[in-house]
Amino acid sequence: MTLNKITFCLLFLVISCSKEVKNQQHLEVIEADNWNNLIDKDLSKWDTYLSYQIQPGYDGSQPKNEKGELTPPIGLNKPDYDVFTTILEGDNTIIKNTGEYYGCLITKEEFKNYHFQLKYKWGNKTWAYRKNLLKDSGILYHSTGPMAAEYWRSWMLSQEFQIMEGHTGDFWSQANSAIDIRAYKPESNLDPLAHESQDYLPITMHGPFGNYCMRSGNYEKPHDEWNTLDLYCFEGKSLHVVNGEVVMILKNSRYIDENGNSIPLIEGKIQLQSEAAELFFKDIRIREIDSLTSEQKVLF
Repeated sequence: MTLNKITFCLLFLVISCSKEVKNQQHLEVIEADNWNNLIDKDLSKWDTYLSYQIQPGYDGSQPKNEKGELTPPIGLNKPDYDVFTTILEGDNTIIKNTGEYYGCLITKEEFKNYHFQLKYKWGNKTWAYRKNLLKDSGILYHSTGPMAAEYWRSWMLSQEFQIMEGHTGDFWSQANSAIDIRAYKPESNLDPLAHESQDYLPITMHGPFGNYCMRSGNYEKPHDEWNTLDLYCFEGKSLHVVNGEVVMILKNSRYIDENGNSIPLIEGKIQLQSEAAELFFKDIRIREIDSLTSEQKVLF
């Protein structure tokens, strides 16, 4: 090969590589621009609802005071209850959730067909009901309807991506929601266990398998490290992802109305639970998607 041809080939290779790098950088910029950050120091994109400081022995009935009178919930956006506050750590705004009262942060906006992401790590404190239990919280998605619609009188009808020591990625149906999950059937006193090799089980309080399903594996980091959670929702399908690992495959998101009819549940607000355990959130963001990826589609 002549020197001119070698020079031409090298120049072509440099130009091609340069274009590829620029294209990749362009894609990364577009991807970054698509994210909608949901944290600021004033929590301006969220409402707060607080119910009660649930006590041991709670049975689902409305709490009473010392006189035996029914106690009303704290309610929506009530001042002087600093359950959710923000702190600065370098350039990061972090949400501190004391967990002192049951309740949640609720996005003011509703979402449909999205990729939601946050990071969390546990604090050290637990309260009342959870003094001797695992630390607990959760992401409640497709949230709709009135507050206090479920057993704990604290949250909206929704689907739960559980955040819990040793159980992050589990699913709970909240109120009368329902969904189908690839999972092993329960046996005896065991719960359904998610696994991509299995067929779908209906998970709902109205069905034979109950309203709870365990994630396929534990991919949580040590107590004082940040965990990254990704939730993909598209047209009734969803994926629970813990630190990059898919731990649950779900489809046919719905709720059961008072007449026993199944109604699609594919959009709504997002709630972050306060559930008697201290934890911290950061890097909460969301972006719309117009499809699942080819790799994600195969899972269904």
